[in-house]
Amino acid sequence: MSSDAVDFDASRVPSMKVYDFPAGPYPTRVRIALAEKNLQSRVHFELVDLYKGEHKEPQFIAQKNYSGTLPVLELDDGTLIAECTAITQYLDALDGAPTLTGRTPLEKGLIHMMSKRAELELLDAISVYFHHGTPGLGPSVETYQNREWGFRQRDKALRGMHYFNEVLTRQPFVAGEAFSMADITVIGGLIFASIVQLPVPEQHEALHAWYARMRERPSVKNQPAFSALTR
Repeated sequence: MSSDAVDFDASRVPSMKVYDFPAGPYPTRVRIALAEKNLQSRVHFELVDLYKGEHKEPQFIAQKNYSGTLPVLELDDGTLIAECTAITQYLDALDGAPTLTGRTPLEKGLIHMMSKRAELELLDAISVYFHHGTPGLGPSVETYQNREWGFRQRDKALRGMHYFNEVLTRQPFVAGEAFSMADITVIGGLIFASIVQLPVPEQHEALHAWYARMRERPSVKNQPAFSALTR
């Protein structure tokens, strides 16, 4: 965590609500961002049970998130912000000293690019595999599955692991020299990979070493998603 985040007075930030499923890879991305920004004390987490399909209920879709996904950030005035990238950008701008989405135009561009690649090539691909190539959230939620598409996305995720391993042989973090939103996105992808039992190939030593370092960060190591994997 940067000195900017440590010196920031979180008590000045209005309270927020996050619609959350703590073991989920996508909600974990926002939980890590909150921890990096030292904002956990300003947030009330409201559980939405994915396995019960509560995120797909008509009331949730109509009132909280049209996309029927988690997480969702709700502000005091009722404003709703969905999508992990958008929520992280909002949180990062609260103190006027962005540390997760970049300070300079170049940093912002590189971080956004690498985070998007992490979504497309890893996290979202594994999500499709989970929902289509495995039992997913169960028959009451997974009303349509295309196994062929699911397994194609699994293979895409493996290619994504290879790509990020190559990136991390050249630099210490996913988007360069500092921890950022892009690292958080890859962490989410590897959490999801563990859920679907899709291990990182052993030969991807740089990715393994990076992930071991990331799991020692205070914002990452105590996340509920990791506890859920050991049950």
